[in-house]
Amino acid sequence: MNVWSLPVKASPTDAVSNPFRSFWMAGYECTDKLNAWGNRVDFLQITGHLHCLDEDYRALAPFGIRTVREGIRWSQVEIRPYQYDWQTLAHLIDRGRATGIQQCWDLCHFGFPDDLTPLHPMFARRFAALCRSFAQFYRSIDPDSPLIVTPINEVSFLSWLGGEARGTSPYCIGQGWEVKYRLMQAYIEGVAALREVDPRIRILTTEPLVNMVPVLHATDEQIVRAALAHDHQFQATDMLSGRICPELGGRPEYLDLVGLNFYYNNQWICDTGAFLPWLNEENDPRWQPLRALLNQVYHRYHRPIVLSETSHPGEDRPLWIQFIANECTKALQQGIPLWGICLYPIIDRPDWDHLTPWHRAGLWDTELNPDGTPTQYPPRRVLNQPYASALRLAQYQMAALTYPIRENRFPLQFR
Repeated sequence: MNVWSLPVKASPTDAVSNPFRSFWMAGYECTDKLNAWGNRVDFLQITGHLHCLDEDYRALAPFGIRTVREGIRWSQVEIRPYQYDWQTLAHLIDRGRATGIQQCWDLCHFGFPDDLTPLHPMFARRFAALCRSFAQFYRSIDPDSPLIVTPINEVSFLSWLGGEARGTSPYCIGQGWEVKYRLMQAYIEGVAALREVDPRIRILTTEPLVNMVPVLHATDEQIVRAALAHDHQFQATDMLSGRICPELGGRPEYLDLVGLNFYYNNQWICDTGAFLPWLNEENDPRWQPLRALLNQVYHRYHRPIVLSETSHPGEDRPLWIQFIANECTKALQQGIPLWGICLYPIIDRPDWDHLTPWHRAGLWDTELNPDGTPTQYPPRRVLNQPYASALRLAQYQMAALTYPIRENRFPLQFR
């Protein structure tokens, strides 16, 4: 049975237009999480992005990037339960409008107030209230522009990090499913609250895209275990759409724009944790091209797709962006509605837990002292020329398939 949908009502003849101003996008690391040591990190401050908004936004112009991912930092804006300080958000919106940049908003990027964890009985209610207040405030400033929101970033990863690996709040082991379930309860209630304020709000999911495989010469049991683990990557999106756990209130129309985060280490062996090399120089039969993984997601959900995060640290950045462009070109040629690629992070960022080393994964590096600390604050940005050259070639390669982007329309079908 096919259920056709749009936010909020739809018929089989409805189509949804691409809301993004540019195909190539930039993501600013905006986590405000508690790290593995229990310390709050604030990457909009650490990277200096809040201090360099105009500089950072204007630097995107030579690359034709007009759409960015930003975050509100829940732990910073909810000053007391159900009381919010939106001054920084107002500043971000103002600078985006002044520089012609479209901002897509993460409401929870791994961080939440000190008195909350996903297992707290009031977590979902507090998050829904945040979503409602955010939408009301945003629309009080900008009533009409397309508003694209990611309620909670990477639920699958966050539920593992906090529920299995003790890497962030709630610092659990063996509670991954429970954390994921509670995060999705909040996510779904948050979407309902956003759409209650404005039914036009677009929802961009941002879940990891992975390929989990068995060991070579695997037993039947190992093959089944790997296939099950691979399928678990879809649990959060399935909850949102109401495929599973319907008691949470997920609905097909809540699944709108399917964002997928894909990095060089997103394919690994289930039992050992060993990564499959992304270049696949040894022709491992278990390795999957990115286009095949995108195709799998598209045929599961029949929604427009965004590569919502991708990057590679260090000197392989040019090779990685060439690989991404080649794979995405083939995906577009195969008819997959790929509506954007977000370079994340666009500026350098350090490690969450130690604040060194800086990852060297951005289009702009941070100028560092010999001890690995920034030479100044806010950190000085240095364009990585090999990456920049490779990006321009990738953009040229894909230009015929991605321009003019805003004319794209897509009939939504849920299966």
